[in-house]
Amino acid sequence: MQTGIRLNKFIAESGLGSRRTVDEMIGEGRVDINGITVKTLGVRIDPEKDKVTVDGETVRKPTRKVYILLNKPKGIITSVSDEKNRTTVIDILNIKDRVFPVGRLDYDTSGLLLLTNDGELANLLMHPSGEIRKTYHAKLSKPLEEKHRIRLSEGVFLEGKRTAECEITYLKKNSRLDVLVTIHEGRNRQVRKIFESYGYFVRELERTSYAGIEAGNLKPGEWRMLDKTELETLYKMTGLSAGTGETGAKENSE
Repeated sequence: MQTGIRLNKFIAESGLGSRRTVDEMIGEGRVDINGITVKTLGVRIDPEKDKVTVDGETVRKPTRKVYILLNKPKGIITSVSDEKNRTTVIDILNIKDRVFPVGRLDYDTSGLLLLTNDGELANLLMHPSGEIRKTYHAKLSKPLEEKHRIRLSEGVFLEGKRTAECEITYLKKNSRLDVLVTIHEGRNRQVRKIFESYGYFVRELERTSYAGIEAGNLKPGEWRMLDKTELETLYKMTGLSAGTGETGAKENSE
């Protein structure tokens, strides 16, 4: 019988990233156990005895779990850090708690982004089997024809693989330039690419809903903690027991 905790789970729970991100860190040789670099996935450790470091920094479990909803502006990097020194979502938060983004929003895409240090919840939210629904407001380069709306909703082939069915509705009765798109996949630039496959270009793209959670009064660049009901909903969606994180903090616009 195996003992201890998987290395990637331990690091993810420390708030350094999702398990997928942590696996990449391990593969890149950035993780040491008791001073020895480890590149093998699946390694287990004893948190009480083993010292784990990432990029030379000791990994410690956070004293509290936090769940943040950010209204990301355009021109911000969805990353913990950036090698080109561009502004990241972490820079916007400007908080002491170490958190990481759940999934990604492109540099030119604005809207709702969840950030947390709950690695287990983040991993389940990002896993394809969870089919977490995300809704986007897209402004198109030309009016969307009804026949194309139907075909796009049924799925299209991108890079040799068909996208899952999605919902596409017109946002305004008198305009077909603005549409709402609801998907549950997380393929790279998926919303932009499906429209491009039929000759449409997305001029502006904003995520307006994530797992049923909406921005409310949040302006671009502002953030808030998830409330108890929102957090319970996410845990129910992912099949986890009720969370014990920090919620209900006042909104922040730093």
